[in-house]
Amino acid sequence: MDFSFLEIIGIILILGIIGFYFLKLDTKTKNDQQKIELFADRKKEALPIKLQAYERMLLFCERINPIKMLVRVKPKSDIVDEYLYLLLQNIEQEFEHNLVQQLYISDECWNVIITSKSAIINKLKQAASTSKNAQDFREKMMLVYQNTSPATDTAIAYLKKDIKKII
Repeated sequence: MDFSFLEIIGIILILGIIGFYFLKLDTKTKNDQQKIELFADRKKEALPIKLQAYERMLLFCERINPIKMLVRVKPKSDIVDEYLYLLLQNIEQEFEHNLVQQLYISDECWNVIITSKSAIINKLKQAASTSKNAQDFREKMMLVYQNTSPATDTAIAYLKKDIKKII
C-alpha cells in the first residue's frame, strides 16, 4: 500500500487537527474543573463571614429591642426629649457599627432589618410625644410591647429563616 506524499500530509494534518481538538477539550475540562474548585473554596471561605454577619445583625436586633434597650439604657434626666435622643443615638450607633454587614446578608433580609429599625424609632417618637417625663415614657413603651411583639422579633425570625437557607 503506497501512499503518495500528499496523502501522508493529509493524514498527518487530520491527525494533527484531531489531536489539537482533544488537547483543547482536555484543557477546557481542566480549566472548568479548576473554576469549580476555586468557586467551592471561595464559597467555603465566605460561609463563616456570612454567618458572622447574620449573627451580628441578630445581635443588632436584640440590642435595639425596645424593652431590652429601655432596661439597658437608663435616662440621665427626667426630660423626655433627652431620653428619646439618648435612645435614638444608641440605635444609630449600633446601626453604624453593623452597617457593613449588608454586604454579606440578603437584600430582603437587610430591608427587613431597616424596616424594623424604622418601626422601633417611630414607636419611640410616638410614645415620647405623649409622655410627661422620662419615667412616663418608659412605662408607655413597656405597655405598648406588653401586648405586641416588637418589630425586631420579625427581623430576627427573618434572619433565622435566611440562615437556614444558607446552611
